[in-house]
Amino acid sequence: MRTILTATTDAEIERCFPVMHQLRPALLAEEFVSRIRTQQTEGYQLAFLEVENVIVSVAGFRERNLLSTGKTFYVDDLVTDAAARSQGHGEAMLAWLIASAKKAGCVAFSLDSGTHRQDAHAFYLRHRLRITAFHFYLPL
Repeated sequence: MRTILTATTDAEIERCFPVMHQLRPALLAEEFVSRIRTQQTEGYQLAFLEVENVIVSVAGFRERNLLSTGKTFYVDDLVTDAAARSQGHGEAMLAWLIASAKKAGCVAFSLDSGTHRQDAHAFYLRHRLRITAFHFYLPL
């Protein structure tokens, strides 16, 4: 049985690290909880999908108000464990995120995805997400 929860304790956040690390390999385990806690002060939430007490998918998200889209549900991070892909976990997490966005009264749902994540792009397109902009980045 799949269960999706929001991580609220340090222990729950720590348990999400191995899957999140697959998406964000520069993250350090010893900094993960404190970085999540800092982002939580800015409205970030961390959800995890668990199957038989094993976390197989994680998502970080927040609500934002933008001139371009209004109240928007923004997904910072979305990843399913490589060993658990193509089993419906990503689809379940995405459906949960979209339902959460609707429940929160958001009028838009958005996420960014690295240009190298072509399998993820195909997944998003299959689920009716559309490419509407380019994201530009400058490290400082």
